[in-house]
Amino acid sequence: MRTYPNWPNLAVMMFAVARSRPSRAFLRYWRNGAWHAITRESFGRMAASCARRIRAAGVSAGDRVLICMENRPEFLIAETALLAIRAIPVPAYTTNTVDDHAHLLQDSGARAAIVSTRLLADRLVKAGGLELLVTIDGKPGGDTGGARVVDWADLVQDQLPPDDIAAEAALIPATALACLIYTSGTGGSPRGVMLPHRCMLANCAGAFDVVRGLNLKDEIYLSYLPTAHAFEHTVGQFFLPSLGSEIVYARGVENLAADLLTVRPTLLAVVPRVLEVIRTRILAGVGREKPWRQKLFQAALTAGLKRVDHKRLSLLEYLLDPLLERLVRAKVRGRFGGRLKIALSGGARLDPEVGKFFLALGLPIMQGYGQTEAGPVISVNPPEDIRIDTVGAILPGVDLRLAEDGEILVRGELVMDGYWNRPDCTAETIRNGWLHTGDIGELDHGYLRITDRKKDMIVLSGGENVSPAKIEGLLMAETEIGQAVVSGDGRSGLSALVVPAQGYDDAAVAVAVDRANKRLSATERVRRHAVVPPFTIENGLLTPSQKIRRVLVIRANAQVLAGLHR
Repeated sequence: MRTYPNWPNLAVMMFAVARSRPSRAFLRYWRNGAWHAITRESFGRMAASCARRIRAAGVSAGDRVLICMENRPEFLIAETALLAIRAIPVPAYTTNTVDDHAHLLQDSGARAAIVSTRLLADRLVKAGGLELLVTIDGKPGGDTGGARVVDWADLVQDQLPPDDIAAEAALIPATALACLIYTSGTGGSPRGVMLPHRCMLANCAGAFDVVRGLNLKDEIYLSYLPTAHAFEHTVGQFFLPSLGSEIVYARGVENLAADLLTVRPTLLAVVPRVLEVIRTRILAGVGREKPWRQKLFQAALTAGLKRVDHKRLSLLEYLLDPLLERLVRAKVRGRFGGRLKIALSGGARLDPEVGKFFLALGLPIMQGYGQTEAGPVISVNPPEDIRIDTVGAILPGVDLRLAEDGEILVRGELVMDGYWNRPDCTAETIRNGWLHTGDIGELDHGYLRITDRKKDMIVLSGGENVSPAKIEGLLMAETEIGQAVVSGDGRSGLSALVVPAQGYDDAAVAVAVDRANKRLSATERVRRHAVVPPFTIENGLLTPSQKIRRVLVIRANAQVLAGLHR
């Protein structure tokens, strides 16, 4: 049976990938109106060239280097180069403001950055403190603030084989610090999570055990989630390449639907919000069809849901199923390219109804759970036994237990070294070797279920503890509701801030809130709600990984909530 290699560090892993079947396409990207590919051999050569030349430019072992660019081959090439010379990559979101970058640069102490576009270069220069700036598609428009600007093309032009750099990388222990990933944060300022090589290698080995039965090898992975996010960083940048997958960098979320049809991936990572949007569009499209087509869709969905819930089909459903498979389910799968083997869902809670919807239509959604501080994967649903109302079984090699209050505690090689320059926060989060996740959960026959965030619990004036995550999840499961935040701490009842889904008005939202309330206890019901503008990355109310910043949403809508709570 195939086993996962015991690599000492991530750089060695990537150079091993480069040596294996060197002429095979490895990284595919869109440029100048066409798709282009970089072979594994070319990747190894460019990573080694970058390592040599960026060191010659002044980057030494231990130096932090900020990487800010869209999903593209240069990200992985640059990171592999930095890892090989023991520099510390600091991935940054392209949506970061100047102030965001200033915080990362000041907190991490980074004096060098690698960026893709002129716009991003300008933001980094304005953030201040840079000594070296590597640019790919455009130099800063004005004063560089004293930073020396180097062209990316100059870093990767060496034609020498990577043997010298690969040999040097082989000496790096698994315990060495690999990267600093800043948590996007739903509340305060982002903190730098110190992830040594062992954390991500442990994640890779554990994930391999979960998907071993699928015999993944020559897969096509469509990468569109930000590479600065821990999930995409570990899974898309390292784990899937280590299995021999080709990584195709999407042209952006706005082109995701078209790229799915063109690339036809076999592997995909998604955040729940994307699945919610696709489900809403599918249902809206079905609603515009002729009545007989609507009945066909409903019949296919009903039969599929029975299978998901392990219920037997009626004789008529059994006889009709091949027809429904061809006319309905295959067309839905076609929206994803028609070849999808796995869709990994993570980053936020996936409402079970949304998950079951896609499973019923034949799409294998594997929901998982993790934290940046844990490399980041902690649990995932195995493909042979998906229980979509849970976040899956605990990853092999991970110790997990529940504290008396239900908090999820994690121990193992996947746990971070701590927070950069935050010994107080580290001591609070890691106690006696156990990572305190801050999430509340329960175990059900070996499967983990997340029930709430420890710090987000709402305590009503009557002393009742209410889970906002549960209520918000039910609200956002309604087709008419796009986003929702529940408030009521210290109040007699709950209020909600609601953003309508595209195409729906205030009246439709009110009906949806009433519908959700019928599934909640008297204490959990939303007494009043207000329709508010969308929570976006641009207005600071949504993280780059699509998580709603509850604290900031409540603060920004304080007057609205005050009116609701009267």
